[in-house]
Amino acid sequence: MTYHSEEQSRAMATIDINADSFEKTISGNDIVLVDFWADWCGPCKRFAPIYEKTSEEYGDITFAKLDTDANQALSGQLGIEGIPTLMAFREGVLVFNQAGALPGPALKQVIDAVKGLDMVEVHKKVAELQAQHGDS
Repeated sequence: MTYHSEEQSRAMATIDINADSFEKTISGNDIVLVDFWADWCGPCKRFAPIYEKTSEEYGDITFAKLDTDANQALSGQLGIEGIPTLMAFREGVLVFNQAGALPGPALKQVIDAVKGLDMVEVHKKVAELQAQHGDS
């Protein structure tokens, strides 16, 4: 019998995060996808295996799951109104936010689009928006 512990650890590619680990996860990784879900949500349960399977194909991306029931304050701060909601962050910037379960091919399109972003341009636009709104 051969053991592939390193492969097995990569195979379980999604991580559970909460309000305490959310910011650290977003800021500590280049690309992070977050699936906002709840146990009672039928569409969330249908999306979960698609999300998990896709996570196994992209070892360079952090796939996280956040239980909205257990993290209601954070979900409210982030404006989560429907679940499942998928958010994508790149270099700490929210670059995608959509409610509703995505089919596998659409999830891969989102991932490819996020990977293809010109982050110099994104950071420039964020700085311009912050300047317009007086944020520093």
